[in-house]
Amino acid sequence: MMMSQKWTGRVAGLLYLIVVITGIVSLAYVPSRLMVRNDTAASIANILANEQLFRIGIAAGLICYTAFLLLPLVLHRLLAPAGRAAAAAMVALALASVPLSLWNMHARLDLLSLLKRPEYGLSGGQLQMQARMLLDSYSNGILIVELFWGLWLLPLGYLMIRSRAIPRVLGAFLMLGCAGYLVDVFATLLVPGFDAMSFAPYVTTPAAIGEIGTCLWLLVMGARNVDGKSTSE
Repeated sequence: MMMSQKWTGRVAGLLYLIVVITGIVSLAYVPSRLMVRNDTAASIANILANEQLFRIGIAAGLICYTAFLLLPLVLHRLLAPAGRAAAAAMVALALASVPLSLWNMHARLDLLSLLKRPEYGLSGGQLQMQARMLLDSYSNGILIVELFWGLWLLPLGYLMIRSRAIPRVLGAFLMLGCAGYLVDVFATLLVPGFDAMSFAPYVTTPAAIGEIGTCLWLLVMGARNVDGKSTSE
């Protein structure tokens, strides 16, 4: 049973690592290289000049969301003994985000088609307007999905604290991360100009610390059994 716990933890860590790396590429690295805030023409020029990087971002997103489809199922097996209702909520909230995330990728694919198909016959102004609409559609989709990216962390953090399978401090960061995501979602909706405020990029930092920390702990140390002893040896 200890070996089963160990390898379940390692599999969860590997899946989490895939989610983290591909998520960073798709959601952070590629946009930071290609997208220019409030300048659609410059963003279009960057995408056309770095088409392969844009395609890599799409592929990374598809891999990320596919791995995220499996991650909560493995974590359920690891953490369900600490609370089956919370474990079921964790799985439901995480899985709810996957079809939304995958569907949202169509905006990036549509943008690529728009830019690569001259037969659409759009002029410069029309092209920029259509591209802006697709970029905004993608961003709006991410905002909706963020709701579930935050909510699933609450039962996950609770289970980690209660089970002692993973250090409790990481569970605390995940629960704070849930609050951070909710602040980001609803402040963006309700507070004009929130995304331009200096502290806005940092409200999801606790989630990043908790998720990356959990990923590395599971991958390197393995999970603990219920009495707190490590099963990684």
